[in-house]
Amino acid sequence: MAMRERTAEETDDFRAEAEARRRSKSFAPLRNLLTYLAPYKLQIFLAMVSLVLAAATVLGIGAGLRILVDDAFSGDDPALLDQAVLILLGIIVLMAVTSWARFYLVSWIGERVVADLRQAVFRHVLTLSPAYFETAKIGEVSSRITTDTTLIQVVVGSSVSIALRNLLLLIGGMTMLIITSWELTGLVLLVVPLVLVPIIFYGRKVRRLSRASQDRVADVSVQVDESLSAIRTVQAFNRQATDGDHFADRAETAFDAAVARVKARAFLTASVIVLVFSAVSAILWLGGREVIAGTISAGELSAFVFYAAVVAAGTGAISEVIGDLQRAAGATERLMELLSTPSEIAAPAHPIALPKPVTGTIAFDAVRFHYPSRPDFAALNEISFEVAAGERVAVVGPSGAGKSTLFQLILRFYDPEAGAIRFDGVDLRAADPAAIRSKIGLVPQEPVIFSTTIEDNIGYGRRDASALEIREAAKAANALEFIDDLPEGMKTFVGEKGVRLSGGQRQRIAIARAILKDPALLLLDEATSALDAENERLVQAALDDLMEDRTSLVIAHRLATVQSADRILVLDKGTLVETGTHDDLVAAGGLYASLAALQFSQ
Repeated sequence: MAMRERTAEETDDFRAEAEARRRSKSFAPLRNLLTYLAPYKLQIFLAMVSLVLAAATVLGIGAGLRILVDDAFSGDDPALLDQAVLILLGIIVLMAVTSWARFYLVSWIGERVVADLRQAVFRHVLTLSPAYFETAKIGEVSSRITTDTTLIQVVVGSSVSIALRNLLLLIGGMTMLIITSWELTGLVLLVVPLVLVPIIFYGRKVRRLSRASQDRVADVSVQVDESLSAIRTVQAFNRQATDGDHFADRAETAFDAAVARVKARAFLTASVIVLVFSAVSAILWLGGREVIAGTISAGELSAFVFYAAVVAAGTGAISEVIGDLQRAAGATERLMELLSTPSEIAAPAHPIALPKPVTGTIAFDAVRFHYPSRPDFAALNEISFEVAAGERVAVVGPSGAGKSTLFQLILRFYDPEAGAIRFDGVDLRAADPAAIRSKIGLVPQEPVIFSTTIEDNIGYGRRDASALEIREAAKAANALEFIDDLPEGMKTFVGEKGVRLSGGQRQRIAIARAILKDPALLLLDEATSALDAENERLVQAALDDLMEDRTSLVIAHRLATVQSADRILVLDKGTLVETGTHDDLVAAGGLYASLAALQFSQ
């Protein structure tokens, strides 16, 4: 096969895997889980008690087996046999009860910790600024919250318990082996280093391959998220087969990574089984010769073999668990990286409160800004303007001029690199972002509709809104006409991202959401773009009522909708090139006049 150059993505993967190999010598990332285990000390204590009792009963079976063989089977007293069997059954029942308690408590702890961890990660992700999501893959973040936490659940809710139980059995079994026959125990001890070598060597390889496998699964999740969220575009351009092929490539890559991990784990397990049970066979051979020679009894040999099997099973189980622990360590590491990612937008330690009443005035002072994903392109360059209380200001300009960027900065999704933005005289960086956003109403060009009811979508910005207030907001946005025609009215489920609604209906829901919030500052990003002529007229009338005596900033591509604005700002390539009324700008003969001449001539 011809060699090909390594892509930037493959180089990043190579570096990530190299870093993972460097950190694969310990389970240090798992220490981060202690914070989430701390609230459940009682359940952990009870689980540990159950675990110790369960391990003790297993070891007790060996002692009972020795008595049964030496005393009950060899004697002539049937009552002694009955007594020995009853004791053995009692031990078995106790083992069953304690094992049930251990399994239930440990599983409960695992599910609880994972639920807490998922909530913590999701809540933190919601606080990250949009700048983070410009470079991060949504599918990868989703994979960390679901797939990685599932790996941790396996460890906390099962593997750790299995590891501790088998560690106790290993220690207890070795102790009983020495007590029963220290000569035969020496043979068992010879096997331990042979077992540890493949565990240590291949364990590191398993962890590295596990992390690579998790990364490839995240790539698959990214493909699914992108294709299904844009299913109409995929089908409109007949990309089903091509996207299916791309998904197949990623799925095959994930499969290859998983197979490599499985091979390493399978070889590790097989090596341990061969070494351990070969030793057990040797013990039976040597022990049998000692029974014949009269050095030990048949009961002692039976007990010794039982304890040897316990030690072998414990060693094998621990080797299996180590693989799970290594996978969970990688998953924990990825989650902690996400949790430790700081938000670039945060409230200061002592935020300045907004003056009362809030009027929604906005002032840009020599603002310069670059998007993180486009550091070489200035989205805004030395922008300065003010919007007075109750003023209606329109923002126009060609696509890419920086109009929507103004809104992004006003909502403090980003901070400017130079200059300042003031809301009612308060620098946005000195205020609490939540306080600022609570006074702003936004109607985006592409309305965001959530997969719930119409009522919940309209009331999204005001959790305390009554059903009557929600209905009045829908009426003001001219949305009641189609809402009342739906079978369940306000309680109608709108589908994934509002798929059951038309574009115009989704827009009117978004407008009703802004109306309900009754904001001091209204931001309209081409709010009527998805409406037909009749609905545009009705909704524009509603918006005019909403903007009356309210500070408003309106982005418009159709200049006919902003002729009545108090002032118009004209942007071009991130620079404020003109400002004035419609008539003034047309008379000036600049960029606005050119745009107006083009549109109105049509």
